[in-house]
Amino acid sequence: MAERVKEVAVEEADRLKSLTSDAARSGAYLYPIRGIAYFLSHKSLWRPLTSKLAPTMTLGLGITTFMFVFTYLPQAAVMAFTSGPLAAISAALLVLSESSTLITILSKTFLIEDALTDTFDGALLSKNTTDLVSEGRQIKAGGDPIAKLGKLLKKPLVKFTPKALIRYLMYLPLNFIPVVGTVVFVLLQGKRAGPAAHTRYFQLKQWNKSQQEKHIEQYRGAYTGFGVAAVLLELVPLASIFFAFTNTVGAALWAADIENQHITKEGTAPRLREQAKKAE
Repeated sequence: MAERVKEVAVEEADRLKSLTSDAARSGAYLYPIRGIAYFLSHKSLWRPLTSKLAPTMTLGLGITTFMFVFTYLPQAAVMAFTSGPLAAISAALLVLSESSTLITILSKTFLIEDALTDTFDGALLSKNTTDLVSEGRQIKAGGDPIAKLGKLLKKPLVKFTPKALIRYLMYLPLNFIPVVGTVVFVLLQGKRAGPAAHTRYFQLKQWNKSQQEKHIEQYRGAYTGFGVAAVLLELVPLASIFFAFTNTVGAALWAADIENQHITKEGTAPRLREQAKKAE
């Protein structure tokens, strides 16, 4: 039995190593960074975010207060055994991270879903992929990319499901394992978040489940790399919603590169592959 467990552990480690290597080579982890720069330099893309600032800030304040009142002390007590004298600081950072994740999940579900869709479609329009966007909504004449967005013909397919929250809570205890646990936690979250970032793209392409799975599997490393970078950004305390929008822009830029066939065999733009090489 012990030998079998060891064999499975080795196989899983090898698979994880290969996936990490593919993610690094693809350079897809740079798209969330590009998303930040592109978002900041295109003011028209700010409107969906600014229209939702008040409700998301109210939600964020409520969740953060609740988490500190009810979860800080128990987690600090547990971390006293793993972090020693740094338990108080580590617990505070963990609570802030948890709050950011909960704020993002609840905001995306109840408050900013339409705003994120507008941001994704607007970014695609700014990259001259009008034909693709027109598959999912009416396009108006003139104006900036956001002003051109008309009525949705296809609503986003993502509906409320407790799965994301349950999965997050299941993985959360990994953070109590110093360094290694946090790395595994982020990697598992990123593996799911990468493909999820292109849900709207798959809808606009009118791909069925089989076509989506084939595409995702072909570029599994790239999607994992994108997802890990996106998750890390959205874990930043007090800035998770901002990064949710910039990650959406990054996902749209990647989709535009795919549509314009400006991609390598790893599924990303050649310039990103070159940047990734320099970083290795």
